[in-house]
Amino acid sequence: MKLSDGVEQAIHCMLMLSGLQADGAMPAAALAEYHGVSTSYLLKHLQALAGAGLLTSVPGPRGGYRLGRAPDKISLLDVVLAIEGAGPAFRCAEIRQRGPNPLPAKFFARPCAVTAAMLKAERAYRDELRKISIAELAYNNPDTELGNAITGRSCTFLERHERRPAAG
Repeated sequence: MKLSDGVEQAIHCMLMLSGLQADGAMPAAALAEYHGVSTSYLLKHLQALAGAGLLTSVPGPRGGYRLGRAPDKISLLDVVLAIEGAGPAFRCAEIRQRGPNPLPAKFFARPCAVTAAMLKAERAYRDELRKISIAELAYNNPDTELGNAITGRSCTFLERHERRPAAG
């Protein structure tokens, strides 16, 4: 199965946004800069995530995006479905009913073995994605060189680009 580039971008943006303070937000342009992707393409995915309630759009000059719920309440499946849609990846076109000398309709009352197998595999795939939260993925093991590098890079970027309400 091939997922769009938008899924990867969406997941990484969710991870970045999970590092914001509760009242913080990050503009789409900053998220696009950090990930080296097109702002206009990313914005389409951020809007889909907001439409699914996974992100909240914060208007105004100090606005941008923030998580719509706690990172431990957002699964990878939530993100995939927001970007790719809820429909099944496999869509049976019932080609077994085509061609010369088709069998009578009574033989096609139930889905064929191919459809059953594909749907079973998709249920397993979705069940696994449902088990993994953004919070789990956001944790970088600081005891590793890679964990330290990722934390340093993202913390520095967050400090520069996080927008917070003006002190009143």
